[in-house]
Amino acid sequence: MLIRFVIAAVLGGLFAAGAMSGAQAQQPISSGQQAANPSGWTFNVAPYAWMPHLSVNSTFNLPPALGGTVSADSSVGFGDILSHLNFATMIAADAQYGRFSVLTDFIYMNLGGTASQFRSVDFPNRPSIPISAAVQTSQGMNMNAKIWTLAGGYTLLQGEWGNFDVIAGFRYLGVPVSIDYSLGLTLTGPRGNGATFGGIGSVSGTAALWNGIGGFRGSIRLGDTKLFVPYYFDAGAGGSKFTWQIASGLGYHTSWADLSVTYRYLAFGQDSGILRHLSANGPMIMVNFTF
Repeated sequence: MLIRFVIAAVLGGLFAAGAMSGAQAQQPISSGQQAANPSGWTFNVAPYAWMPHLSVNSTFNLPPALGGTVSADSSVGFGDILSHLNFATMIAADAQYGRFSVLTDFIYMNLGGTASQFRSVDFPNRPSIPISAAVQTSQGMNMNAKIWTLAGGYTLLQGEWGNFDVIAGFRYLGVPVSIDYSLGLTLTGPRGNGATFGGIGSVSGTAALWNGIGGFRGSIRLGDTKLFVPYYFDAGAGGSKFTWQIASGLGYHTSWADLSVTYRYLAFGQDSGILRHLSANGPMIMVNFTF
């Protein structure tokens, strides 16, 4: 359990750094580090631990012999995510030159056996067939999530109080998803070929979404203390109908790094495709190194 927590902390940190890379990258400004070299390059690397509550609404295509789709809801609480975490890697980086900056973040999370429940089976031109929870004896979602963010930024406002940047770029979400199931029922397809759905089996699919994003980021220094408030927001669309994320919290500047505790929310939504909705929200602990 301790090993999983350490892994999750490092990789979680990398995930939040995607959303918070902007905010983290600005922490040195609020603490005065950026002012020491106003015309040169500044680089930030920010590992962190993110313990989110994960919620996924998905729709899987049934085999061609059956046709139709089956929809499912899956979730794992922030207190249970470590028990379902197989592997994770996260890394975020930020480079600044004067008022211009570039941030990037990559996260990979491999989860297995998270709680899932089918909602209904839908065949073309037929009424939806609900699936009762009473007949779902065993369900488990397996997911490999990859999220990559790349954006450029420009500092509009900067002073002893902190800074405010505007950002624009893109975010990619790649998610192969599968659900292993055991159902206490069997449904016969409408094509008259004897194809059925039920018993023991699995369904799977992959979502690959590219979205343009825009937003803002920065930090606010709290008086003459070493405390600061990092903040980040972006929203966009493209492969998704809508995607957005927001994060903020409280940070503390030390001589060797900036430490912060924040809360982050990230979501993707679609009207069609395998991934109808994905959201992750929870607390993060971050360490931002500047050089």
